Amino acid sequence: MVEYELDGHVAVITIKRPEARNAVNTDVAQGIEAAIDRLEDDSEAWVGILTGGPTEKGWIFSAGADLKQMATDPGGMSTQKGGFAGFVQRERTKPVIAAVDGPALAGGTEIVLACDMVVASRTAVFGIPEVKRNLVAAGGGLFRLPRKIPRNVAMELALTGRLDFPAEQAHHFGLVNHLTDEGGALERAKELAEQVCTAAPLAVAESRKIVIEATDQPDEVGWKMSTEGIATMFGTEDFAEGLTAFAEKRDPVWKGK
Repeated sequence: MVEYELDGHVAVITIKRPEARNAVNTDVAQGIEAAIDRLEDDSEAWVGILTGGPTEKGWIFSAGADLKQMATDPGGMSTQKGGFAGFVQRERTKPVIAAVDGPALAGGTEIVLACDMVVASRTAVFGIPEVKRNLVAAGGGLFRLPRKIPRNVAMELALTGRLDFPAEQAHHFGLVNHLTDEGGALERAKELAEQVCTAAPLAVAESRKIVIEATDQPDEVGWKMSTEGIATMFGTEDFAEGLTAFAEKRDPVWKGK
């Protein structure tokens, strides 16, 4: 259901449930949680990419929650650590990039919103249509989407349940970092991940934490966290390596220590 593959310092996590349009059921939720556990525990894995495998009907990131299971066991699509899909509420230290080819709908959109960056092909489409089924987008969509795109646009998507929010528009509003042609999202996400991997992993983790926790807080919170963050870096081996590599005009060799 979920495949984990480490390529250098980049872990690719792929949802593989083509017969159900990569919809989230118990196995998928547990598989994603296990994959994130591996990412977090593996010192050689610095960045994760979350994507959906192709289906007989073409590329699909995820159709969201399995509605058949929703009718009988909705709680089974969540985990204790990660919430829905084993992911949307998961506390992490390492960045995860969503590589979206084809639809990412309902819970699929909410999985994307829980990622740190998004690469999408022009075939990608987003939407939170839960209201059309007398449901509420309870996987973070109702508060994360208006943080990513203008509030009025997010409100329209939430209240109409429209399923036609295309990648180009999502890119225009800033939800998507990079656009690709069909089938190209994963490769572009790998390129982006490799760019992240040229930076020191400890500094990446600390910077990610500050962006997430300080963005919506008063400036004094940001100053405090930034000061504490740089002080933490001063005590690491990679701090000396970064300065030495600069002086010697060479690429640094990060140890993550």
